[in-house]
Amino acid sequence: MVGLLRIAQVAPLYERVPPLRYGGTERVVSYLTEGLVESGHDVTLFASGDSLTRAELMPGARRGLRLEPLGYDAIALHLGMLLQVYDRAAEFDVIHCHTDYLGLPLARASRVPTLLTLHGRLDLP
Repeated sequence: MVGLLRIAQVAPLYERVPPLRYGGTERVVSYLTEGLVESGHDVTLFASGDSLTRAELMPGARRGLRLEPLGYDAIALHLGMLLQVYDRAAEFDVIHCHTDYLGLPLARASRVPTLLTLHGRLDLP
């Protein structure tokens, strides 16, 4: 069995983790994060600041972007959060990004193993 790990979970910033209503990706991130914490792993969750977790929370935005007034550049906020993740990469044994393809360039440049999970509808190309 593998020992306990230092894991970075990286969630999209559109909804808090767990979401209040809509937000399948954020719900999956919540279940996975809380399960890893319960198993004894050292988990850091990079997500919106209104997220609720037993992991260490590192906010990439004040609250879920869907709740913010217009004028926020969602891609810029996600990229800023990903830069924070990879600036701290040496602190983690594995990084798990749930932000679609956004983390791919940074993951390729990192020595820390990164898992990219692509969430979304399966009926769209």
